[in-house]
Amino acid sequence: MADQTYPSMSLAEPHPPFVGPIQKIAIAIGLVGLSMLILAWANQLSAGVGISLALIVIGVSLFAWNKYSDQPAGIKNNGVWFSSLTSRGFWAWSIGILITFFYICLYWYPQLVGLGTEGEENSGLVAFFDPLSMAIKGQPASQWFVYGVLYTLAILIFGIKFILKYRHNRYQILRTISVMFFQLCFAFAIPELLERLNQPAMDLKNMWPLNYYFFFDWNLDKLVHGGNLGMFMLFWGIAMIILISPVLTYFYGKRWYCSWVCGCGGLAETAGDPFRQLSDKSLRAWKIERWLVHGVLVFVVIMTAMVIYTYLTGVSQILFLNSYSVREWYGFLIGAAFSGVIGVGFYPLMGSRVWCRFGCPMAAILGIQQRFFSRFRITTNGGQCISCGNCSTYCEMGIDVRYYAQRGQNIVRASCVGCGICAAVCPRGVLRLENGAIDIHERTTKVRNVHVPLSEVKILK
Repeated sequence: MADQTYPSMSLAEPHPPFVGPIQKIAIAIGLVGLSMLILAWANQLSAGVGISLALIVIGVSLFAWNKYSDQPAGIKNNGVWFSSLTSRGFWAWSIGILITFFYICLYWYPQLVGLGTEGEENSGLVAFFDPLSMAIKGQPASQWFVYGVLYTLAILIFGIKFILKYRHNRYQILRTISVMFFQLCFAFAIPELLERLNQPAMDLKNMWPLNYYFFFDWNLDKLVHGGNLGMFMLFWGIAMIILISPVLTYFYGKRWYCSWVCGCGGLAETAGDPFRQLSDKSLRAWKIERWLVHGVLVFVVIMTAMVIYTYLTGVSQILFLNSYSVREWYGFLIGAAFSGVIGVGFYPLMGSRVWCRFGCPMAAILGIQQRFFSRFRITTNGGQCISCGNCSTYCEMGIDVRYYAQRGQNIVRASCVGCGICAAVCPRGVLRLENGAIDIHERTTKVRNVHVPLSEVKILK
Protein backbone atom coordinates (compact mmCIF):
# COMPACT_ATOMS: atom_id res chain seq x y z
CA MET A 1 0.00 0.00 0.00
CA ALA A 2 2.82 2.39 0.85
CA ASP A 3 4.48 1.81 -2.53
CA GLN A 4 1.20 2.44 -4.37
CA THR A 5 0.51 5.66 -2.47
CA TYR A 6 4.06 7.05 -2.69
CA PRO A 7 5.61 5.31 -5.72
CA SER A 8 8.57 7.70 -5.91
CA MET A 9 9.66 7.30 -2.27
CA SER A 10 11.78 4.62 -0.65
CA LEU A 11 13.63 3.99 2.58
CA ALA A 12 16.73 5.52 0.99
CA GLU A 13 14.76 8.65 0.09
CA PRO A 14 12.64 9.61 3.13
CA HIS A 15 11.34 12.81 1.52
CA PRO A 16 10.83 14.11 -2.03
CA PRO A 17 13.76 15.86 -3.73
CA PHE A 18 13.52 19.66 -3.64
CA VAL A 19 16.37 20.60 -6.00
CA GLY A 20 15.88 20.13 -9.74
CA PRO A 21 18.42 20.20 -12.62
CA ILE A 22 18.12 23.93 -13.33
CA GLN A 23 18.49 24.72 -9.65
CA LYS A 24 21.64 22.62 -9.54
CA ILE A 25 23.03 24.57 -12.49
CA ALA A 26 22.14 27.81 -10.72
CA ILE A 27 23.91 26.65 -7.56
CA ALA A 28 26.99 25.77 -9.62
CA ILE A 29 27.04 29.22 -11.26
CA GLY A 30 26.71 30.97 -7.91
CA LEU A 31 29.42 28.80 -6.36
CA VAL A 32 31.83 29.69 -9.17
CA GLY A 33 31.32 33.37 -8.37
CA LEU A 34 31.74 32.70 -4.64
CA SER A 35 34.85 30.61 -5.30
CA MET A 36 36.39 33.57 -7.11
CA LEU A 37 35.96 35.66 -3.96
CA ILE A 38 37.56 32.91 -1.87
CA LEU A 39 40.48 32.62 -4.30
CA ALA A 40 40.95 36.38 -4.16
CA TRP A 41 40.94 36.21 -0.36
CA ALA A 42 43.72 33.61 -0.62
CA ASN A 43 45.71 35.88 -2.98
CA GLN A 44 45.20 33.45 -5.86
CA LEU A 45 43.09 35.79 -8.01
CA SER A 46 43.70 39.49 -8.65
CA ALA A 47 41.05 40.49 -11.21
CA GLY A 48 37.48 39.74 -12.10
CA VAL A 49 35.39 41.22 -9.28
CA GLY A 50 32.67 42.20 -11.75
CA ILE A 51 32.51 38.67 -13.16
CA SER A 52 32.42 37.18 -9.67
CA LEU A 53 29.55 39.37 -8.48
CA ALA A 54 27.66 38.87 -11.76
CA LEU A 55 27.89 35.08 -11.44
CA ILE A 56 26.53 35.25 -7.88
CA VAL A 57 23.63 37.42 -9.05
CA ILE A 58 22.85 35.09 -11.97
CA GLY A 59 23.07 31.98 -9.81
CA VAL A 60 20.75 33.21 -7.06
CA SER A 61 18.28 34.79 -9.50
CA LEU A 62 18.10 31.68 -11.70
CA PHE A 63 17.63 29.45 -8.67
CA ALA A 64 14.81 31.62 -7.31
CA TRP A 65 13.09 31.95 -10.68
CA ASN A 66 13.09 28.19 -11.27
CA LYS A 67 11.97 27.44 -7.71
CA TYR A 68 9.05 29.85 -7.48
CA SER A 69 7.96 30.98 -10.96
CA ASP A 70 5.67 28.02 -11.73
CA GLN A 71 4.12 27.72 -8.27
CA PRO A 72 0.46 28.68 -7.75
CA ALA A 73 -0.57 31.61 -5.56
CA GLY A 74 0.33 31.30 -1.90
CA ILE A 75 3.49 31.07 0.17
CA LYS A 76 5.33 27.75 -0.03
CA ASN A 77 7.81 26.72 2.64
CA ASN A 78 8.03 23.06 1.67
CA GLY A 79 10.95 21.14 3.08
CA VAL A 80 12.29 23.70 5.57
CA TRP A 81 12.59 21.07 8.29
CA PHE A 82 14.12 18.52 5.90
CA SER A 83 16.93 20.78 4.74
CA SER A 84 20.19 20.80 6.66
CA LEU A 85 20.51 24.52 5.91
CA THR A 86 17.17 25.61 7.36
CA SER A 87 16.90 23.19 10.30
CA ARG A 88 20.17 23.83 12.13
CA GLY A 89 21.94 20.98 10.38
CA PHE A 90 25.50 20.63 9.11
CA TRP A 91 25.20 23.30 6.42
CA ALA A 92 23.55 25.74 8.81
CA TRP A 93 26.43 25.44 11.28
CA SER A 94 29.01 25.61 8.48
CA ILE A 95 27.58 28.79 6.97
CA GLY A 96 27.05 30.33 10.40
CA ILE A 97 30.69 29.72 11.34
CA LEU A 98 31.93 31.02 7.96
CA ILE A 99 29.90 34.25 8.19
CA THR A 100 30.95 34.79 11.80
CA PHE A 101 34.63 34.30 10.90
CA PHE A 102 34.30 36.71 7.97
CA TYR A 103 32.74 39.40 10.17
CA ILE A 104 35.45 38.98 12.82
CA CYS A 105 38.11 39.50 10.15
CA LEU A 106 36.39 42.58 8.75
CA TYR A 107 35.83 44.24 12.12
CA TRP A 108 39.01 43.48 14.02
CA TYR A 109 41.59 41.86 11.72
CA PRO A 110 41.17 43.62 8.33
CA GLN A 111 44.73 42.73 7.39
CA LEU A 112 43.54 39.12 7.12
CA VAL A 113 41.28 40.13 4.23
CA GLY A 114 44.06 42.13 2.60
CA LEU A 115 43.74 45.70 3.86
CA GLY A 116 47.05 47.52 3.37
CA THR A 117 48.49 49.17 6.47
CA GLU A 118 51.13 51.88 6.94
CA GLY A 119 51.16 52.86 3.28
CA GLU A 120 51.20 49.33 1.90
CA GLU A 121 49.00 48.42 -1.06
CA ASN A 122 45.93 46.27 -0.59
CA SER A 123 46.11 42.57 -1.26
CA GLY A 124 43.78 39.60 -1.22
CA LEU A 125 40.05 40.22 -1.06
CA VAL A 126 40.29 43.99 -0.50
CA ALA A 127 42.57 44.42 -3.53
CA PHE A 128 40.10 42.34 -5.56
CA PHE A 129 37.57 45.16 -4.97
CA ASP A 130 40.02 47.97 -5.75
CA PRO A 131 38.88 48.42 -9.39
CA LEU A 132 35.25 48.73 -8.33
CA SER A 133 36.16 51.17 -5.56
CA MET A 134 38.24 53.29 -7.94
CA ALA A 135 35.33 53.44 -10.38
CA ILE A 136 32.82 54.51 -7.71
CA LYS A 137 34.75 56.64 -5.25
CA GLY A 138 38.12 57.23 -6.90
CA GLN A 139 40.27 55.58 -4.24
CA PRO A 140 41.38 52.05 -3.27
CA ALA A 141 38.96 49.84 -1.40
CA SER A 142 38.79 49.51 2.37
CA GLN A 143 37.35 46.65 4.37
CA TRP A 144 34.19 48.76 4.82
CA PHE A 145 33.80 49.20 1.07
CA VAL A 146 33.99 45.40 0.66
CA TYR A 147 31.48 45.04 3.48
CA GLY A 148 29.13 47.61 1.91
CA VAL A 149 29.24 46.01 -1.54
CA LEU A 150 28.58 42.49 -0.24
CA TYR A 151 25.88 43.68 2.19
CA THR A 152 24.06 45.61 -0.54
CA LEU A 153 24.47 42.77 -3.03
CA ALA A 154 22.96 40.30 -0.54
CA ILE A 155 19.88 42.48 -0.01
CA LEU A 156 19.42 42.97 -3.77
CA ILE A 157 19.81 39.38 -4.94
CA PHE A 158 17.93 37.80 -2.06
CA GLY A 159 15.38 40.59 -2.40
CA ILE A 160 14.73 39.31 -5.91
CA LYS A 161 14.31 35.82 -4.49
CA PHE A 162 11.96 37.17 -1.81
CA ILE A 163 9.82 39.00 -4.37
CA LEU A 164 9.50 35.87 -6.52
CA LYS A 165 8.49 33.82 -3.50
CA TYR A 166 5.93 36.35 -2.24
CA ARG A 167 4.93 37.70 -5.66
CA HIS A 168 1.21 37.19 -4.99
CA ASN A 169 1.34 39.50 -1.96
CA ARG A 170 1.45 43.21 -2.86
CA TYR A 171 2.51 44.32 0.62
CA GLN A 172 5.55 42.04 0.61
CA ILE A 173 6.60 43.17 -2.87
CA LEU A 174 6.37 46.87 -2.02
CA ARG A 175 8.24 46.71 1.26
CA THR A 176 10.99 44.55 -0.28
CA ILE A 177 11.46 47.02 -3.13
CA SER A 178 11.60 49.75 -0.47
CA VAL A 179 14.41 48.17 1.56
CA MET A 180 16.32 47.36 -1.64
CA PHE A 181 16.05 51.00 -2.74
CA PHE A 182 17.07 52.51 0.60
CA GLN A 183 20.04 50.15 0.97
CA LEU A 184 21.31 50.69 -2.58
CA CYS A 185 20.82 54.46 -2.71
CA PHE A 186 20.87 55.88 0.83
CA ALA A 187 23.16 53.40 2.58
CA PHE A 188 25.66 52.70 -0.20
CA ALA A 189 25.64 54.77 -3.40
CA ILE A 190 25.02 58.29 -2.05
CA PRO A 191 27.60 58.12 0.80
CA GLU A 192 30.23 56.67 -1.54
CA LEU A 193 29.64 59.34 -4.19
CA LEU A 194 29.68 62.12 -1.58
CA GLU A 195 33.01 60.80 -0.35
CA ARG A 196 34.33 60.97 -3.91
CA LEU A 197 33.28 64.65 -4.02
CA ASN A 198 35.03 65.31 -0.67
CA GLN A 199 31.70 66.08 0.97
CA PRO A 200 30.39 64.94 4.38
CA ALA A 201 28.97 61.46 3.89
CA MET A 202 26.22 59.90 5.95
CA ASP A 203 23.51 57.28 5.55
CA LEU A 204 20.49 59.61 5.71
CA LYS A 205 18.12 56.80 6.71
CA ASN A 206 20.27 55.72 9.65
CA MET A 207 19.56 57.51 12.92
CA TRP A 208 20.46 57.49 16.58
CA PRO A 209 20.54 55.24 18.56
CA LEU A 210 21.07 52.68 15.78
CA ASN A 211 23.65 55.12 14.44
CA TYR A 212 25.23 55.27 17.89
CA TYR A 213 28.21 57.38 16.77
CA PHE A 214 26.06 60.27 15.50
CA PHE A 215 26.96 62.40 18.55
CA PHE A 216 30.63 61.39 18.70
CA ASP A 217 33.04 64.33 18.54
CA TRP A 218 34.62 63.35 15.22
CA ASN A 219 31.21 63.00 13.54
CA LEU A 220 29.85 66.27 14.96
CA ASP A 221 33.02 68.08 13.88
CA LYS A 222 32.70 66.62 10.39
CA LEU A 223 29.10 67.82 10.08
CA VAL A 224 29.58 71.21 11.73
CA HIS A 225 32.56 72.02 9.48
CA GLY A 226 31.05 70.39 6.40
CA GLY A 227 29.37 73.49 5.02
CA ASN A 228 25.69 73.68 4.17
CA LEU A 229 25.49 69.96 3.39
CA GLY A 230 27.05 69.05 6.73
CA MET A 231 24.67 71.31 8.66
CA PHE A 232 21.73 69.85 6.75
CA MET A 233 22.82 66.34 7.73
CA LEU A 234 23.18 67.43 11.36
CA PHE A 235 19.70 68.95 11.54
CA TRP A 236 18.24 66.07 9.52
CA GLY A 237 19.68 63.55 11.98
CA ILE A 238 18.24 65.43 14.95
CA ALA A 239 14.86 65.87 13.21
CA MET A 240 14.74 62.13 12.55
CA ILE A 241 15.09 61.48 16.29
CA ILE A 242 12.67 64.01 17.76
CA LEU A 243 10.11 64.56 14.99
CA ILE A 244 10.09 62.36 11.89
CA SER A 245 10.44 58.98 13.59
CA PRO A 246 7.85 59.57 16.37
CA VAL A 247 5.27 60.89 13.90
CA LEU A 248 5.71 58.00 11.45
CA THR A 249 5.66 55.48 14.30
CA TYR A 250 2.43 56.97 15.63
CA PHE A 251 0.68 56.49 12.30
CA TYR A 252 2.30 53.28 11.01
CA GLY A 253 4.04 51.57 13.93
CA LYS A 254 7.69 50.58 13.91
CA ARG A 255 7.20 48.78 10.61
CA TRP A 256 7.83 52.03 8.69
CA TYR A 257 11.47 51.71 9.70
CA CYS A 258 12.15 48.11 10.70
CA SER A 259 10.47 46.53 7.67
CA TRP A 260 10.56 49.27 5.01
CA VAL A 261 13.78 51.26 5.52
CA CYS A 262 16.35 49.71 7.87
CA GLY A 263 19.33 47.90 6.35
CA CYS A 264 19.55 45.45 9.26
CA GLY A 265 15.89 44.59 8.79
CA GLY A 266 16.36 44.48 5.03
CA LEU A 267 19.09 41.85 5.28
CA ALA A 268 17.06 39.87 7.82
CA GLU A 269 13.99 39.87 5.58
CA THR A 270 15.80 38.94 2.36
CA ALA A 271 18.91 36.88 3.06
CA GLY A 272 17.46 35.74 6.39
CA ASP A 273 14.05 34.66 5.08
CA PRO A 274 14.90 30.90 4.96
CA PHE A 275 15.69 31.00 8.70
CA ARG A 276 12.70 32.90 10.12
CA GLN A 277 11.12 29.72 11.51
CA LEU A 278 14.11 29.23 13.84
CA SER A 279 13.18 32.11 16.17
CA ASP A 280 12.49 30.98 19.75
CA LYS A 281 8.79 31.43 20.64
CA SER A 282 9.11 30.48 24.33
CA LEU A 283 8.22 32.74 27.24
CA ARG A 284 11.79 32.40 28.50
CA ALA A 285 13.12 33.85 25.23
CA TRP A 286 10.60 36.69 25.48
CA LYS A 287 11.82 37.57 28.98
CA ILE A 288 15.46 37.51 27.84
CA GLU A 289 14.53 39.67 24.87
CA ARG A 290 12.94 42.37 27.00
CA TRP A 291 15.86 42.53 29.44
CA LEU A 292 18.54 42.55 26.74
CA VAL A 293 17.05 45.03 24.27
CA HIS A 294 16.10 47.55 26.96
CA GLY A 295 19.45 47.03 28.67
CA VAL A 296 21.21 47.99 25.43
CA LEU A 297 18.93 51.03 25.17
CA VAL A 298 19.95 52.18 28.67
CA PHE A 299 23.62 51.57 27.76
CA VAL A 300 23.44 53.70 24.60
CA VAL A 301 21.58 56.54 26.35
CA ILE A 302 24.20 56.72 29.12
CA MET A 303 27.05 56.50 26.61
CA THR A 304 25.54 59.22 24.40
CA ALA A 305 24.93 61.56 27.34
CA MET A 306 28.57 61.13 28.36
CA VAL A 307 30.02 61.82 24.90
CA ILE A 308 27.84 64.92 24.44
CA TYR A 309 28.95 66.19 27.85
CA THR A 310 32.59 65.60 26.89
CA TYR A 311 32.10 67.35 23.53
CA LEU A 312 30.60 70.43 25.18
CA THR A 313 32.92 70.67 28.19
CA GLY A 314 36.09 68.85 27.18
CA VAL A 315 35.85 66.78 30.38
CA SER A 316 36.11 63.06 29.68
CA GLN A 317 36.17 61.74 33.25
CA ILE A 318 32.63 61.64 34.63
CA LEU A 319 32.45 60.22 38.16
CA PHE A 320 34.40 56.97 37.90
CA LEU A 321 33.82 56.50 34.14
CA ASN A 322 35.76 57.76 31.15
CA SER A 323 33.48 58.71 28.25
CA TYR A 324 36.00 57.56 25.63
CA SER A 325 36.34 54.15 27.27
CA VAL A 326 32.56 53.76 27.55
CA ARG A 327 32.00 54.55 23.88
CA GLU A 328 34.80 52.16 22.87
CA TRP A 329 33.22 49.36 24.88
CA TYR A 330 29.81 50.08 23.38
CA GLY A 331 31.28 50.06 19.88
CA PHE A 332 33.01 46.76 20.53
CA LEU A 333 30.26 44.91 22.41
CA ILE A 334 27.14 46.27 20.72
CA GLY A 335 28.15 48.05 17.51
CA ALA A 336 30.40 45.24 16.28
CA ALA A 337 30.08 41.97 18.23
CA PHE A 338 26.30 41.99 18.76
CA SER A 339 24.92 43.76 15.69
CA GLY A 340 27.45 42.42 13.21
CA VAL A 341 29.06 39.16 14.27
CA ILE A 342 26.16 37.66 16.25
CA GLY A 343 23.38 39.56 14.50
CA VAL A 344 24.18 38.11 11.07
CA GLY A 345 26.37 35.09 11.77
CA PHE A 346 23.66 33.48 13.89
CA TYR A 347 20.94 33.65 11.21
CA PRO A 348 21.14 29.89 10.49
CA LEU A 349 21.02 29.04 14.20
CA MET A 350 18.68 31.51 15.95
CA GLY A 351 16.61 33.02 13.15
CA SER A 352 16.94 36.14 11.07
CA ARG A 353 16.12 38.86 13.61
CA VAL A 354 18.57 38.06 16.43
CA TRP A 355 19.92 41.63 16.51
CA CYS A 356 16.55 43.32 15.93
CA ARG A 357 14.91 41.25 18.64
CA PHE A 358 17.55 41.10 21.38
CA GLY A 359 19.93 44.00 20.82
CA CYS A 360 18.77 46.90 18.63
CA PRO A 361 18.19 50.06 20.72
CA MET A 362 16.34 51.63 17.77
CA ALA A 363 13.87 48.74 17.85
CA ALA A 364 13.50 49.24 21.62
CA ILE A 365 12.58 52.93 21.26
CA LEU A 366 10.21 52.33 18.35
CA GLY A 367 8.72 49.38 20.24
CA ILE A 368 7.91 51.52 23.28
CA GLN A 369 6.25 54.09 21.04
CA GLN A 370 4.35 51.38 19.18
CA ARG A 371 3.22 49.66 22.36
CA PHE A 372 1.71 52.75 23.96
CA PHE A 373 1.23 55.52 21.37
CA SER A 374 0.86 54.03 17.89
CA ARG A 375 -2.25 53.42 15.81
CA PHE A 376 -0.76 50.22 14.36
CA ARG A 377 -1.98 46.77 15.36
CA ILE A 378 -2.63 43.36 13.81
CA THR A 379 -6.33 42.53 14.05
CA THR A 380 -7.54 38.95 14.19
CA ASN A 381 -10.68 37.02 13.31
CA GLY A 382 -10.66 34.15 15.78
CA GLY A 383 -13.72 32.49 14.26
CA GLN A 384 -11.75 31.68 11.11
CA CYS A 385 -8.57 30.38 12.82
CA ILE A 386 -7.87 26.65 12.28
CA SER A 387 -4.81 26.59 14.58
CA CYS A 388 -2.43 25.54 11.82
CA GLY A 389 0.38 27.48 13.53
CA ASN A 390 1.86 28.98 10.36
CA CYS A 391 1.69 32.48 11.81
CA SER A 392 3.67 31.59 14.93
CA THR A 393 6.13 29.36 13.07
CA TYR A 394 7.17 32.05 10.61
CA CYS A 395 7.16 35.02 13.00
CA GLU A 396 10.82 36.01 13.04
CA MET A 397 10.32 38.10 16.18
CA GLY A 398 9.33 35.07 18.25
CA ILE A 399 5.70 36.11 18.85
CA ASP A 400 3.20 33.29 19.39
CA VAL A 401 0.71 34.86 16.98
CA ARG A 402 -1.58 31.83 17.07
CA TYR A 403 -2.39 32.46 20.74
CA TYR A 404 -3.91 35.83 19.86
CA ALA A 405 -5.55 34.59 16.66
CA GLN A 406 -7.37 31.76 18.41
CA ARG A 407 -8.94 34.24 20.81
CA GLY A 408 -9.63 37.00 18.31
CA GLN A 409 -7.39 39.39 20.22
CA ASN A 410 -5.62 42.27 18.51
CA ILE A 411 -1.83 41.96 18.53
CA VAL A 412 -0.19 45.02 20.02
CA ARG A 413 3.38 44.02 20.83
CA ALA A 414 6.46 46.21 21.14
CA SER A 415 8.58 43.63 19.33
CA CYS A 416 6.33 43.29 16.25
CA VAL A 417 8.04 44.80 13.19
CA GLY A 418 4.91 44.63 11.04
CA CYS A 419 6.54 42.50 8.36
CA GLY A 420 3.15 40.94 7.60
CA ILE A 421 4.49 37.44 7.05
CA CYS A 422 2.06 36.02 9.63
CA ALA A 423 -0.83 37.38 7.54
CA ALA A 424 0.82 36.24 4.29
CA VAL A 425 1.17 32.59 5.37
CA CYS A 426 -2.28 32.36 7.00
CA PRO A 427 -4.48 30.12 4.83
CA ARG A 428 -7.73 31.62 6.20
CA GLY A 429 -7.10 35.36 6.13
CA VAL A 430 -7.38 35.60 9.91
CA LEU A 431 -4.77 38.34 10.36
CA ARG A 432 -4.84 41.90 9.07
CA LEU A 433 -2.35 44.78 9.48
CA GLU A 434 -4.22 47.98 10.30
CA ASN A 435 -3.69 51.55 11.46
CA GLY A 436 -6.75 52.26 13.59
CA ALA A 437 -7.82 54.32 16.57
CA ILE A 438 -5.84 53.81 19.77
CA ASP A 439 -7.39 51.39 22.26
CA ILE A 440 -6.10 52.50 25.66
CA HIS A 441 -7.04 49.23 27.38
CA GLU A 442 -5.11 46.93 25.07
CA ARG A 443 -2.03 49.17 25.24
CA THR A 444 -1.88 49.53 29.04
CA THR A 445 -2.15 45.90 30.10
CA LYS A 446 0.11 45.25 33.07
CA VAL A 447 2.97 42.77 32.85
CA ARG A 448 1.21 40.44 35.27
CA ASN A 449 -1.65 40.10 32.78
CA VAL A 450 0.58 39.58 29.77
CA HIS A 451 -0.41 36.90 27.27
CA VAL A 452 1.39 33.61 27.82
CA PRO A 453 2.32 31.62 24.69
CA LEU A 454 0.63 28.24 24.34
CA SER A 455 4.01 26.55 24.53
CA GLU A 456 4.34 27.74 28.12
CA VAL A 457 0.89 26.77 29.38
CA LYS A 458 1.07 23.84 31.82
CA ILE A 459 -1.70 21.25 31.82
CA LEU A 460 -2.79 20.46 35.38
CA LYS A 461 -3.87 16.92 36.08
